[in-house]
Amino acid sequence: MLETVFGEQKMASGKITKRTVDSLIANAGEGFLWDNSLKGFGAKRSKSGSIAYILQFRMGGREARTRRYTIGNHGSPWTPATARDEAERLSVLIAQGIDPVEVEQQRRREAVDLAFNNYAERFTDSCVGKGWRVLVERSFRIHAIPVLGSKPLPKITRADVVAVFDRMPSVQAANKRNVFAVLRRMFRWAVSRGDIERSPMEGMETPPPVKSRDRWLSDDELGRIWLHSYNTHRCFGPIVRLLILTGQRREEVASLSWDELDRAERLWSLPGKRAKNGEPNRVPLNRLAVDVLDSVAGGSEWPRQGRVFPTSSGGGFSGYDKGKKSIDQSLAEDGGTPVSPWRLHDLRRTLATGFQRLGVRFEVTEAVLNHMGGSRAGVAGIYQRHDWNEEKREAMNLWNEHIWGLLEKKPEHPDAATAASDQAHDGLPASVD
Repeated sequence: MLETVFGEQKMASGKITKRTVDSLIANAGEGFLWDNSLKGFGAKRSKSGSIAYILQFRMGGREARTRRYTIGNHGSPWTPATARDEAERLSVLIAQGIDPVEVEQQRRREAVDLAFNNYAERFTDSCVGKGWRVLVERSFRIHAIPVLGSKPLPKITRADVVAVFDRMPSVQAANKRNVFAVLRRMFRWAVSRGDIERSPMEGMETPPPVKSRDRWLSDDELGRIWLHSYNTHRCFGPIVRLLILTGQRREEVASLSWDELDRAERLWSLPGKRAKNGEPNRVPLNRLAVDVLDSVAGGSEWPRQGRVFPTSSGGGFSGYDKGKKSIDQSLAEDGGTPVSPWRLHDLRRTLATGFQRLGVRFEVTEAVLNHMGGSRAGVAGIYQRHDWNEEKREAMNLWNEHIWGLLEKKPEHPDAATAASDQAHDGLPASVD
């Protein structure tokens, strides 16, 4: 093995083998060992004694500057033999005009920056609008990431995207359109940023639109569901009753915090950060709603903070499917007319329909539901700033009276009888707040 010294570094040449690498390790100080059979292949010893396999090369002839590529440190998987194989592979790429440094940079970028799960998080952060951001985050977390994982964006094919939709239940037709819109927007964003050349969704047909549901519950169905809500999970029952009474969204009710509630004012102040559309809402609490919350709190003194519906572990309630199956099973066994399939969201539509029957103004209904369409959209939404607070309270009291009328027809339920006794004791009719 020939050896020369340049400054404080030793430059040696010879066949890179286990024996010569062991000899290099044994030497003190920094040094190089250059293989005499494969041009540019070498091993470098640092001051700490570690060995790194390297490949030195030029791109573009003698005039180009010399560049150095680190194959990896000595030790599994890099041995003199495996490092030589890698150096030979890289030498072929260099001969073809391919820069191994750029290839490695792209590989690392794909493995981190362009990994689908990381890129999805970056895209979510760029989204504007509370409702859209929530939809994007949920679509990625529940549907896309479990299928695409950390696969680099440039390597995602149309078949990979199709696999996301194949995994979704056929009953989620509307949700498929949402996920399709999210993925299409993200891939277009990636193209606009130059992160990929083309979207894998080019040419894919948008899932067909779903006919809007018009299911709302009859008075008999609503009364029966109320009564059977006592035959399910201790959190789910009150959640269902509050959905009936307030018309708010499932997650907004299930994630309710005591600090949002004011018993003295009989008011629920829903913050914008928890509302689906990002808009805060003031929801008057009618008498039955207060009764439900009193029951949850164990009396008229409500806690000042914490979840209204915590699970045994302290987390947020999520057992909707199991809870609803319990109610449906109880409904099927009560001897009444079979109830057609229904969803929790139908309770929101039922309140809106009930308001219409009770003569509540459309604008008031939209204000209660915190719906930004119709009278609250566009120019009208900008210039018509009336908050409808008094009208909302009156409408909620009318709805309270209507629900109480349904329950009076079913006195056999002990909780209904208890509520009637409480109202009589307080000297308050159901419609008075």
